[in-house]
Amino acid sequence: MNCETVVIARALIVPCSWYCTPSEVAPVESQPCPTRISLRGLPSGTILRPGAKMPGQRRRGFAICERARPNGEPVTATDDTTPTIADVDRLVAWMDAEGLGTGAPLEHRYISGGSQNEIYELRRGDLHAAMRIPPPTAPAERDAGIVREWRIIEALTGTDVPHTEAVAVCTDPAVLGRTFYLMGFVDGWSPMGMERGVWPEPFNTDLEARQGLAYQLVEGIALLSKVDWKAKGLEDLGRPDGFHERQVDRWTAFFERIKGRELPGFDEASAWLRAHKPLDYIPGIMHGDYQFANVMFKDGAPARLAAIVDWEMGTVGDPKLDLGWVVHTWPEDTSGGEGSVGGYVDMTGMPSRAEVLQHYSEQSGRQVDDIDYYCVLAKWKLAVVLEQGYQRAGDDPKLQGFGPVVLDLMAAAGELAESSDYKG
Repeated sequence: MNCETVVIARALIVPCSWYCTPSEVAPVESQPCPTRISLRGLPSGTILRPGAKMPGQRRRGFAICERARPNGEPVTATDDTTPTIADVDRLVAWMDAEGLGTGAPLEHRYISGGSQNEIYELRRGDLHAAMRIPPPTAPAERDAGIVREWRIIEALTGTDVPHTEAVAVCTDPAVLGRTFYLMGFVDGWSPMGMERGVWPEPFNTDLEARQGLAYQLVEGIALLSKVDWKAKGLEDLGRPDGFHERQVDRWTAFFERIKGRELPGFDEASAWLRAHKPLDYIPGIMHGDYQFANVMFKDGAPARLAAIVDWEMGTVGDPKLDLGWVVHTWPEDTSGGEGSVGGYVDMTGMPSRAEVLQHYSEQSGRQVDDIDYYCVLAKWKLAVVLEQGYQRAGDDPKLQGFGPVVLDLMAAAGELAESSDYKG
């Protein structure tokens, strides 16, 4: 396939939240099994290339981390078709009560959104923040999802995990009709904002500097895995007990409900996952969709992670599944050529898969000898999730693009299961 193929056709590292709503995919164990898949905000016929931006966005989803407005341009939205804040006066009154820029005028701008979230940039006095709120049409349970996200970023306060600042949360529907929260605006850049997958300088031409991006990526989840989630009050965020024992049954039942064809490799991978377990499951906070798409970097070299973003699928589970999500398609040989191009980012010159795993292990203090288990699980689960989109594709070319991707993913899961020498 050439680079004009929709990104979904190379979806081995496409963000889950491009094709699923938050409660549908992730290992958010306290939420119901998936019921619907949606390509949020994409008009029919949209083609996404590696490194492409979502229509009208600088980066998908958490465009809240877009660079601050250039040259002091106004941030108040003027397009009549652009979503707007339900009641600015009530928002201002709430901010006054919270001591957020009290007395100063509020400037606001719609940044991005879809069926589950809308993001607005807010400036008031010394405050520069982003507001994350479900649109009026989002299901009622999305309000609870907003609170989950808030609890995670608030729990990261005082840790060394790069994250957005937790500013304030509002659960009173009398203010804007939906639960929302404010978080600090992040200054930096996202790999999802790159034009045609070209890294910003110096990372485009300095391959040694580029390696730092990979190490910073996995270092983010290594630091996340070390957060004391119990001390941070997240005991009820997920169901860590029995996390792995539930995976196959839960997702097999889901697959049976949406099944429209056989997926070669499904039975082999399922049986292997039932017969194997991690060497040492240590519960912790996990992101649920961790990859280059969901982080921000600070400008310039050396590479520095600015923030982990998009916590829609965060939970307390097995943090090493985040590692599996990162490396299950990571090439061992990154010297160049097609095998080193990972969808929306150019992997040429990046550390090898083995080097990335070693760095994670050194930074997290966790062993990675059982990584094959996590890679089989990542491929298998992602294939099942994408299959629902394919089964409801109809004439939608974007969802039709899931078809061959699912087959490749599931076949790879089955092949790894059969070839792996992991005995755990």
